[in-house]
Amino acid sequence: MAELAADQHVRYIVTVEKKDSFESLVMEHIRLNGAYWGLTTLDLLHKLHAVDAAEVVDWIMSCYHPESGGFGGNVGHDPHVLYTLSAVQVLCLFDRLDVLDIDKVADYVAGLQNEDGSFSGDIWGEVDTRFSYIALCTLSLLHRLHKINMQKAVDFVVSCKNLDGGFGAMPGGESHTGQIFCCVSALAITGSLHHIDRDLLGWWLCERQCKDGGLNGQAEKLADVCYSWWVLSSLIMIDRVHWID
Repeated sequence: MAELAADQHVRYIVTVEKKDSFESLVMEHIRLNGAYWGLTTLDLLHKLHAVDAAEVVDWIMSCYHPESGGFGGNVGHDPHVLYTLSAVQVLCLFDRLDVLDIDKVADYVAGLQNEDGSFSGDIWGEVDTRFSYIALCTLSLLHRLHKINMQKAVDFVVSCKNLDGGFGAMPGGESHTGQIFCCVSALAITGSLHHIDRDLLGWWLCERQCKDGGLNGQAEKLADVCYSWWVLSSLIMIDRVHWID
């Protein structure tokens, strides 16, 4: 069996950004997300020391909007709950939550909860179950879940459950593995996994496995590593990962 080329992965991650490239420009607005994924990979490889922690933390804080409490995806970009989660996650990796005004950040996230329990991504009001998970995950990491209406948050996620056992982006939305991961995770964080039909959902997720062993998102014929991650994570949370090869 081939071994993971860990050193090559580390080298790629720490050298991948070329700030003067076209690719860097078109992805400028999601740089904070990219930092989270790259740094998490380094942490899993026990190579987080390959980057300058102080430099990373300073850059993270340069994406902060003190007037709202949220983070943008890069310096000068508008705050959004997605990038706020990535910022908090990275600071957790470096054990540097001390640089935050935790209640200010938590108030920003809590302020995005709507009357029906859903969460908007930012001030413009888009609603998606991804944002429910992101908000709950952020507040959980900050130990501030008490700042929201937890029951309403759970009720909204449950309202997005479909007859096939899966979850969509909103009530009536088509089941998709990305949304399923978000909804299952949100229910796990809130201690509400009892709302899930584990066998029904487990079967739907197992049906995503392709002949090559990978997993897809809905009815796609080809597997994808991000779909594989969403499916495996969901199956683990509902204790059905042993159902697939």
